[in-house]
Amino acid sequence: MPPSDDNKNMIGSKMNWANLKKTPTHAVDGSVYAPVKPIAIEGLGVEMTYQSGRQSFKVLKGIDLQVQQSDIQLLMGPSGSGKTTLLSILAGLLTPTGGQVFLRGEDITKMSRSQLANFRLRNIGFIFQGFNLFPALNAIENIEVALNIKGIKGSKAKEEAVYLLEQVGLGEKGKHLPRDLSGGQKQRVAIARALAGHPPLIMADEPTAALDSSSGRAVIDLLKGLAKGEGATVLMVTHDPRIVDVADRILELEDGMIKSE
Repeated sequence: MPPSDDNKNMIGSKMNWANLKKTPTHAVDGSVYAPVKPIAIEGLGVEMTYQSGRQSFKVLKGIDLQVQQSDIQLLMGPSGSGKTTLLSILAGLLTPTGGQVFLRGEDITKMSRSQLANFRLRNIGFIFQGFNLFPALNAIENIEVALNIKGIKGSKAKEEAVYLLEQVGLGEKGKHLPRDLSGGQKQRVAIARALAGHPPLIMADEPTAALDSSSGRAVIDLLKGLAKGEGATVLMVTHDPRIVDVADRILELEDGMIKSE
């Protein structure tokens, strides 16, 4: 079910969520229980079918899932299980052939292209496995472009870009072009770009796949800090066992269905 109106009001308010976490809730009998966290990401009966000539291939078969605000949730499973397709649908990059997707209480499957593009801009940071950096721009400029699109410009954009690069351990690589960076360094620039503007939803496709142990650990700690310290919600596809320890929940997909959680 989509979030209630009360949940919609809580979603997106860092201050309200921070207060909610710190304020104990009392039952009628006087006992104290933890408040229910708002649902930030929800998929209902999500299906994806591809057509090739007269043949159809059902990649996702009625997926139901929920991700609570400030949680880190992993999508795991063998290659071809539908993980990246599901992530792309939940991020609004692909349109499902069936089902609904609610992000922060809004049904994105009912949005027009322009509405969806604007929603993604304001709410989602997506970390692509293939980096997708502009080859003619240096690391700082790649991040500044993302900030400019979000309305952050000039010296403020440059300051945030430099800060984000420092957060992923690339403070000294700001003037380097993508061709002068290793695969792991390009991945970290892509991660910094996805975090530009502090999006409340972070979706990542194998964010640590190209990183060595120390860089991978730094990125994992950064994502954990954003979730637990700032209330961001993190959903990622991964095969990396290093991330399992910080996950609140793990969903395993197989043959387009949730096998276990």
